[in-house]
Amino acid sequence: MLLGTSAAALAGMLLSSSPRPAMSFLAHAFTVEFVMYYVLVAWLVVSGVALLFKLTRWKTYAESAPFTRPGARRALRFASYVIWAIALVLFVDRVVMGVASAWDVAVQAANSADPRRPEPMLESMCYILYQGRDTFFTGLVTTVELAVFGTVIAFFLALLLVFARIQTIDRPDNDFVRFWKVVGSGFAKLYSTVVRGTPMMVQAMIIYYGVFGILRMTALTTTQINGIWTTFLAGLVTITLNSTAYMMEVLRGGIESVDRGQTEAARSLGLSQWQAMAKVVFPQGIKYAIPGLSNELVINIKDSSVLSVIGAFDLMFATTTVAGIYYQQFQTALISTVAYLILTMLATWLLGRFAHRFNVNAEVMGSTSDTPVKTEEVSAVPPRDGKRHRRGRGQGR
Repeated sequence: MLLGTSAAALAGMLLSSSPRPAMSFLAHAFTVEFVMYYVLVAWLVVSGVALLFKLTRWKTYAESAPFTRPGARRALRFASYVIWAIALVLFVDRVVMGVASAWDVAVQAANSADPRRPEPMLESMCYILYQGRDTFFTGLVTTVELAVFGTVIAFFLALLLVFARIQTIDRPDNDFVRFWKVVGSGFAKLYSTVVRGTPMMVQAMIIYYGVFGILRMTALTTTQINGIWTTFLAGLVTITLNSTAYMMEVLRGGIESVDRGQTEAARSLGLSQWQAMAKVVFPQGIKYAIPGLSNELVINIKDSSVLSVIGAFDLMFATTTVAGIYYQQFQTALISTVAYLILTMLATWLLGRFAHRFNVNAEVMGSTSDTPVKTEEVSAVPPRDGKRHRRGRGQGR
């Protein structure tokens, strides 16, 4: 308690020592801020005394130190609430109101008869954001569309490939079925190896310029091709094909985390390989794969930035465009950093709520985890002849 609150007190003192912004509500309450500052100083003094007691009386600190008594602990706890409240007030006054003041200055400069970018960095960032708000908004929407649609489409493609990937030769299979199982499994393995072993930027260039070159062989003109094969469509195809490989491996990891005894028990009850997979194994495996699948959406939000190499108007392309107008690469990069951070934090929170509805802990199993997940015991159903089937491997008696 003393250490954490001391850090808040020190941060509050630093904020109080910083210049007041134009919209500071403490600018006309100097006495109040003066008292708050020295309350923070007093807390640091008390924390220093407590630290000195602990260093000099290490073994008998709990018995001899006055800070460990019940009354003193209650007083310190109440005082810590006061310190955190003071630090919060100073944060709002200096940081929040500072951003509001900078935004007001930027808007006034942009709407003046002779618009000029302010020199201070914060005001300059607000000015660039205000002037390029339409460009940034278009790039932000495009980034979200590419990430969401690409992840959703990739999930359904991954379902098809994962079933082909895990196929094994079954005894009742004829030669035709065995051939297609071998071909499907081999294709899924090759696809996963190639896609996961090459950068998305290279994949985007191959897909966009490759399809563009194929369409050039037709009677279509360049203008007509650009109207059909847009950079957005090429970016969507790139994210979809790239995420399919990763999500296929995540699904495969979830399916393989299910105890093999589940499959054996289902097969002993007369279910075919497909029925056992669809009705017993897959419903459990998809639950365990939810954290890894959710993580793929967050990755796509960030990795979509490489699509600017083919001209897709995402957030990164918008950032580059605005930076080329004002020649302020650092400020525009900070703006896009904050935007990406907000998007990923929001997506992480929403996906965490989604996983919680399925009673899944996002930290239990990641996209690269190979640790088997414990499953609930499923007892075998006795057949009509009264004999019980043997339990699958891994099941208790």
